[in-house]
Amino acid sequence: MFTIEHEFDASIITLVDEGSTPLQEDVTVNAFDSQITFEQWDPNTNAVAKITLSPEQLRDLAAALNLPEGIYRSAP
Repeated sequence: MFTIEHEFDASIITLVDEGSTPLQEDVTVNAFDSQITFEQWDPNTNAVAKITLSPEQLRDLAAALNLPEGIYRSAP
């Protein structure tokens, strides 16, 4: 399951794990014009883990999910 909300300066997607146990914490994706952040609560550290990607990195990640093993360079 996931939700999508549109704020003033970002689109916010929350991914909820509904698979089999053990379930993972929700992942929140904040999409801004200049960066995309992924946030997930880490119960081991009692803190939110955060990863920040550029729009180009996100594009490469999306492409990589559908490609076979190898080294690739995206077109500018």
